[in-house]
Amino acid sequence: MIALRRRGWPHRLPASGARALIASAITVLASFGTGGVAMAAIAPAPVSLTDITVHGGSLTALLTVRASGTPVSLPAGSVTATVGNADAPVTLQPVTAGRRATTLLVDTSGSMGASGMATVAQAVNAFLASAPPDVLVGLVSFSDRPHALVAPTTDRGAVRRAVASLKSSGETTLYDGIFTAIAQLGTIGDRSFVLLSDGGDTRSRHTLSQAAEALTSSGVRAEVVGFKTDESQDSVLTGLAQAGNGSVASATNPTAVDSAFTAAARALSSQVRVQLAIPKGLSGRQQVTVTAHSGNHYWMAGRTVDLGAATAVDTAPSSAPATPAAAPVAPAAPRAAFSLLGMPWQLAAALAAVFLGVVGLVLALVSPMLKSARTKRVDSIEHYVNGTTPAAQGVPVSPSQLSNTLVELGEKVMEGRESTSRTMALLERADLPWRAGEWAVLRVVAVVVGIAGGLLLLHASTGQMVFGVLAGVVAGLLLPSFILRFAARRRVKQFEAQLPDVLNLVASSLSTGFSLLQALDAVARDAAQPAAKEFSRALAETRIGADVDESLERMAERMDSENLRWTGMAIRIQRQVGGNLAETLRTTAGTLRERESLRRQVRALSAEGKLSAYILIALPIGLFLYMNLVNHDYVSLLWTNLIGIGMLVAAGVSLVLGIFWMRKVVDVEV
Repeated sequence: MIALRRRGWPHRLPASGARALIASAITVLASFGTGGVAMAAIAPAPVSLTDITVHGGSLTALLTVRASGTPVSLPAGSVTATVGNADAPVTLQPVTAGRRATTLLVDTSGSMGASGMATVAQAVNAFLASAPPDVLVGLVSFSDRPHALVAPTTDRGAVRRAVASLKSSGETTLYDGIFTAIAQLGTIGDRSFVLLSDGGDTRSRHTLSQAAEALTSSGVRAEVVGFKTDESQDSVLTGLAQAGNGSVASATNPTAVDSAFTAAARALSSQVRVQLAIPKGLSGRQQVTVTAHSGNHYWMAGRTVDLGAATAVDTAPSSAPATPAAAPVAPAAPRAAFSLLGMPWQLAAALAAVFLGVVGLVLALVSPMLKSARTKRVDSIEHYVNGTTPAAQGVPVSPSQLSNTLVELGEKVMEGRESTSRTMALLERADLPWRAGEWAVLRVVAVVVGIAGGLLLLHASTGQMVFGVLAGVVAGLLLPSFILRFAARRRVKQFEAQLPDVLNLVASSLSTGFSLLQALDAVARDAAQPAAKEFSRALAETRIGADVDESLERMAERMDSENLRWTGMAIRIQRQVGGNLAETLRTTAGTLRERESLRRQVRALSAEGKLSAYILIALPIGLFLYMNLVNHDYVSLLWTNLIGIGMLVAAGVSLVLGIFWMRKVVDVEV
């Protein structure tokens, strides 16, 4: 027989029973040394100490036992404790005396599907049926963004109705959902959430490390249910459970999900609030150990508590994170950005934009009416001279007048700018019948649309929204110019391709006895666009007195055609020195065809090099975007770490240099 005395438990057991108990104690001590969580003598049953407060000479904590089967009952005398190396008297208090709240944190992204939503509804019903009636239950879902659907309440019907209306769609914002759940639970009493997710996250504004830190600092307990574990990120779920001083359970089918939710509800029924009398002479950081037993199950939980500052500090490994002893402070769901008059800066900016837009519209509508008496008299004289009827007084301004006002404002902005002449030349070359003011209004509209598109696509965080606004401004400023240059270049290429046939048509007309003007008229009538329109314009200039050489030269400048300049030079020389103009034009057309053939041959030979350049340019950019999508934490080191920022800058410079170098290699002038 072996005598055993342990904290007031005088028993005499048979040798075999003592050996079994000693083996269990060794297991308990081993697990306590590695994480502060004990293992049961028969089956693993982790425990945790949360909601720790120190007041005067006593310490109060909530002991949660997660055991399978029926809820665990811990009667008086089954719980003992030590503070430091001294025994501490334990008093059990009703757990219902304090506030207990839990939030169901549900993944509703597109990966869940309709079957996943049915599983969620069934599991939530099982949880609500097993949870103690005094526990406040809330609901938070997360897909493209987190949504706090139901605040913690004892109305189980409200939670069931909200769960029944959940739909699966969009991306996943797991980490943002954790911040929302922490904020919803508040800072008072025992707080926990039950998370159902596969651990994936595709567009949160927060990171895994930030979510884990928020769980540790807030004291919220995390009960994690890993759904579809074949596709889940187990390390993420385990890290969240450890940071939240909770547990993680794998569930690959609806039955397993129901069991996991039911176990989380029974853990709430297995809670007991313990009050320890702190031994005299102890202060500062002390190890608090609580031991409990029920039947032949034994559990042990330990925390390091600062008795002076009344806060819990974790010195064990990450498997048992620390919980604040004083009323924990839950971080805000998204970190509050700059605010103006109590409102977020995004809302303030939107209201300012709406205000400026309304003011601009009112000014545009009212400005035609705000005319001086002198201006009205001058307008009356002009209307009389021109034979038009003056506008009636008091008639509302029409949309055409508003557009004219905006265009006139654009004309004033474009007037005197160096780029205006180049812009008008491009508009004329692209055959776009726009004025400079209309182009300015179009640029402003493009900037507004770009900003709206950037905010629509990138709105997950403040940084992304700022980047979206900047990207929208850049796109609105550069994209119209790029499209205009592309349209002008495309029309010039069509004109250049038609020019040899046009010259042959003029030569044939000259050979039949037509004059040069008659030959140009045939081109205007029979040639394809854009050659027909341009030669028709040149012919119209000659009919009002311009010389044909000057008309062809202006057409060459307008179309920026080097071939047409050579053609005009050949016609001018022939008219000065004489000769066969038809034969000269045929020779010129043949030369142009040979140059175009050589240009196409060079383009074909350099196509492989250009394709390789495009692939080499797109590969690092595409790989960066893909890695940012599938492993954001890994890629984020490039802009959150000084070395990473240097690498990113070096990579960008190298990419730009490579683009210019490859462009020079494959660009062959003919």
